[in-house]
Amino acid sequence: MKTFKIVSLLFVVALVLAACGTKEVGNAGAGDTEVKSYRVGIDTTYPPFEYEEKNGDYTGIDIDLINAIAEDQNFKIDFKPMDFGGIIPAMQAGQLDVAIAGMSITDDRKKVVDFTDPYFKAGLTMVVKQGETSIKSIEDLAGKKVAAKKGTTGAKFATEKAEEIGFELVQFNDSPAMFQDVANGNSDVLIEDYPVIAYAIAQSTLDLEIVGDRLNGDEYGIAVLKGKNDELLKKMNEGLANLKNSGKYDEIVNKYLNE
Repeated sequence: MKTFKIVSLLFVVALVLAACGTKEVGNAGAGDTEVKSYRVGIDTTYPPFEYEEKNGDYTGIDIDLINAIAEDQNFKIDFKPMDFGGIIPAMQAGQLDVAIAGMSITDDRKKVVDFTDPYFKAGLTMVVKQGETSIKSIEDLAGKKVAAKKGTTGAKFATEKAEEIGFELVQFNDSPAMFQDVANGNSDVLIEDYPVIAYAIAQSTLDLEIVGDRLNGDEYGIAVLKGKNDELLKKMNEGLANLKNSGKYDEIVNKYLNE
């Protein structure tokens, strides 16, 4: 009889422990939330927005901005560097979830991607080799050789103006090659986003200078595939708004542009 009581008691204790164990596991599971990771397309030849440091790390306004948004909204980042012109096709192919690459918000791009609220005011400008005095406005490009980067609003703008004004357009895969081409005198002028070229001139020994007024008033946005990821778009907008309200956004921009 005593043995039966002992066995019964042990059985009850085992049930209680099992129940407690089940409850603890259940609570842990309920409290755990999976942190999502998103594949982010970037163009690392685009300082001060995105570039690769000598140690292989990615840095720049866009890199710091998307990392800060990820921290604010509790998700992870998997950077996918590529040529700018390949970013939207990669999104369409399902290889990217989001893109932040100094991408101007345009009506054509809006047909394919959804943009966040604008995060930077840019605008196109013309750049010539130092000492060049024959180019001061867009009308002066007649008969000239104009360089632009493939897939950018600069290339689109130049393509639309080439026949109207009468200049030859040469397109490049990356910004450094385009800058060097003008610095070497192969092309007469390049068309590029103002903050990008202003930073490049300040940071390099290239004999280039900005001429004339800004050609337009482009604004940059973060992009997701159109109609496919409203949840992510909401996270981006909420994170961006939080960074602006907290002062973190200004801190990031000033770090690279000293504005």
